[in-house]
Amino acid sequence: MEPFVPVLPNPHLLTIAGNYWPRNLDTVRFPVRARYFDTEPGVRILVHSQAPASVPLGELILVHGLEGSSEAGYAQSAAQAALLAGFATHRMNLRSCGGTEAVSGSTLYHSGLTSDLLAVIDTLLGEGRGPLYVVGYSLGGNVALKLAGELGRAGRERIAAVCAVSVPIDLAACVEQLKRPANVLYARRFLSRLKDRVRRKEALCPGLFPVAELDAVRTIYDFDDRFTAPSFGFGTAARYYATQSSNQFLDDIRIPTLLIQAQDDPLIPFRVYDHPAFRRNRALTLLATAHGGHLGFLSRRRPRFWVDEALAGWLKKTGNRAAPSFVG
Repeated sequence: MEPFVPVLPNPHLLTIAGNYWPRNLDTVRFPVRARYFDTEPGVRILVHSQAPASVPLGELILVHGLEGSSEAGYAQSAAQAALLAGFATHRMNLRSCGGTEAVSGSTLYHSGLTSDLLAVIDTLLGEGRGPLYVVGYSLGGNVALKLAGELGRAGRERIAAVCAVSVPIDLAACVEQLKRPANVLYARRFLSRLKDRVRRKEALCPGLFPVAELDAVRTIYDFDDRFTAPSFGFGTAARYYATQSSNQFLDDIRIPTLLIQAQDDPLIPFRVYDHPAFRRNRALTLLATAHGGHLGFLSRRRPRFWVDEALAGWLKKTGNRAAPSFVG
């Protein structure tokens, strides 16, 4: 694997450029199939699937980050790289994302909601698909890691391997990081989109949320404390973060797992990766680059999207030794 050499050294510029840099996903060569999965009574999520012309070597489930969707640039370029390498891809929208508020039941999504991802995995396996790989980005990475830990040894029967990129494995520490003055633009953008999602949901299901409290919400912590935590029965934001952070599940992962993390990520303090699981759990591989920002990783050299190349190389490396045995 080629070492990462950033096109820009500044982590904020890398983060912003990575979000807006044009990506290519060939939907002519690889037609998109939009499909709804029923994950629990009254809840449907939308998945966009594509397949190579030949029999797939495996199938990737791509899970986006906070206030993202299956149309996120990083998901599209990763899908393109995987399709070219011979893998089928499934770009999953988290609950209520991708324009699915009307079919997502009475809840939104949260950082540790693993049941929807597990339902997609089991449906695909029941159709005889596999081996399945899960790739999660930011919040989606927390979901992927938490699920792998929850499944423990049983995860081998479902998932061949997991890759997680720019993951807030300690939710409380990362929410605190967002309060830093240098991160005010990110915090405002996330918060504005979260509030808009609540308003859209409230318009569909009047009385579901205390929307009158939205004006008093000033931080992500406030939002989680007044909306996310009560909606899912966690009570408080503190308890939500304490129970849903993936760092407490790392020791239980028994699936080959790659974590890609930039040490200069402005949204995730790298100290949270000084976790003993990375020293004692042989299933985990931490690939820590000096630069990259948050989901940035734009390379000075071509190919431009370094994470996609790292992912493709990792898939080839793990593919022959990590196939699930469970079907149905």
